[in-house]
Amino acid sequence: MAKVLVSDPIDQVGVEILSQVAQVDVKTGLPPEELVKIIPEYDAMMLRSGTRVTKEIIEAATQLKIIGRAGVGVDNIDVQAATRQGIVVVNSPEGNTIAAAEHALAMMLSLSRHIPEANQSVKNDKWERKRFIGAEVYKKTLGVVGLGKIGSHVANVAKSMGMKLLAYDPFISKERADQLGCTLVDLDLLFAESDYITLHIPKTKETTHIINKESLSKMKPNARIINCARGGTIDESALAEAIAEGKIAGAALDVFEEEPLKESKLREHENIILTPHLGASTAEAQVNVAVDVAEQIRDVLLGLPARSAVNIPGLTPDVMEKMRPYLQLAETLGNLVGQLAGGRIERLTVRLQGELASTKGQPIVVASIKGLLSQALRERVNYVNAAIEATERGIRIIETHDASIRDYSDSLHLAAQGSLGEHSVTGALLSDGEIRITDVDGFPINVPPSNYMLFTVHRDMPGIIGKIGSLLGSFNVNIASMQVGRKIVRGDAVMALSLDDPLPEGLLNEITKVDGIRDAYTVKL
Repeated sequence: MAKVLVSDPIDQVGVEILSQVAQVDVKTGLPPEELVKIIPEYDAMMLRSGTRVTKEIIEAATQLKIIGRAGVGVDNIDVQAATRQGIVVVNSPEGNTIAAAEHALAMMLSLSRHIPEANQSVKNDKWERKRFIGAEVYKKTLGVVGLGKIGSHVANVAKSMGMKLLAYDPFISKERADQLGCTLVDLDLLFAESDYITLHIPKTKETTHIINKESLSKMKPNARIINCARGGTIDESALAEAIAEGKIAGAALDVFEEEPLKESKLREHENIILTPHLGASTAEAQVNVAVDVAEQIRDVLLGLPARSAVNIPGLTPDVMEKMRPYLQLAETLGNLVGQLAGGRIERLTVRLQGELASTKGQPIVVASIKGLLSQALRERVNYVNAAIEATERGIRIIETHDASIRDYSDSLHLAAQGSLGEHSVTGALLSDGEIRITDVDGFPINVPPSNYMLFTVHRDMPGIIGKIGSLLGSFNVNIASMQVGRKIVRGDAVMALSLDDPLPEGLLNEITKVDGIRDAYTVKL
């Protein structure tokens, strides 16, 4: 009989489901050295956030088929090591959705009607009805920043409450926003016109302090902010200052830049509601994630596929080893074409060329989508949810196969239609597995991808390369490699530069001013 190790406390219903197919050992709080010692005897492992599943533990797990995380994040699991070992890693990406959305709505209503302060007032034997005159949300404008699963549910409920909906999400199509009853606007307009602003975004470089002193200055005096998503997306000092000065009406926060919340000016204001990261803390959510993950572990032990794997499900180590270079090629090209085409992608075409055309396309297509969405979703997009995420964003996916042999025996071509127009890239693998970008927008090149890249579209004329090189040098940006692709002499050309350094702010604008440059794009891979 299979054996399952439960290394963190989970709801009993999860244990009962696992017990249908396996011997279940609940051993919580084990130190890493003890886990390494006992893990070889287990076929599956279920945990929450308390256990760290390191490379050492995974390499010792000679029988392990699946690791299940009863929650959303898998940052406490070495997913890469698990994938190399052919171990499926699953989570529960939707188990907390309703709980988090409802908490955001509860915070909005509590903020509007002063519920925490009024409750405390009555408990202090007071009756201060005039002090707690609130505001209705009916006919007010709610600005939803991020229309993923949680943001979409908040929007649906708010719409039923009679609220007008604005939304900002550069990765959602207009058609999807229309379905939700949201008007897509830019961030500045959302800040300026919203009575309530609710955040449903991951913390990334781009979203860190997305609400700051400058954005707060654009808001209405009656604006109220709700954040039940990620700490660090709000400049907490600037928020406290804006509320103290009456620039906005209030805020309700469930997440913070540093948790637990230390000494903070946020505690000083009556019209700021603070809760200790309770978004997913409902009895139902705890049961949901336990059931979801336990069922997936049960299915895998029975030889069935998992529905929410965060790595490639169902691939044996030998197949994984064969496919890995092509999946990496697809992810890289998807990431590249997504940045060239712009954030709001409408269509992605994936064409497997040459000998690759005879390969089963689904894993390569999914890897391409994962790369395409990686700038928006970061670690939240994986090989299982990538296609679903694309569908929810209104992105049309087209898969084609072309057995014609071009410069390489097999290659991959991606084309994307986005907010910056239609762009295409082609790539191939060298004999040693190294990735080469072989074409950009129909212009032949041959460059390896790098962390920082600059692409220009320009007129093929003397002096262009020198001007760009001098301009980059004046900003202390080092060029690692450079190549120009053209179709005819003195016609249009594409220049691809691999850089050792990111472009300083304002430099891209200076590059576009160079005589002969038609357009320029920066890419971070």
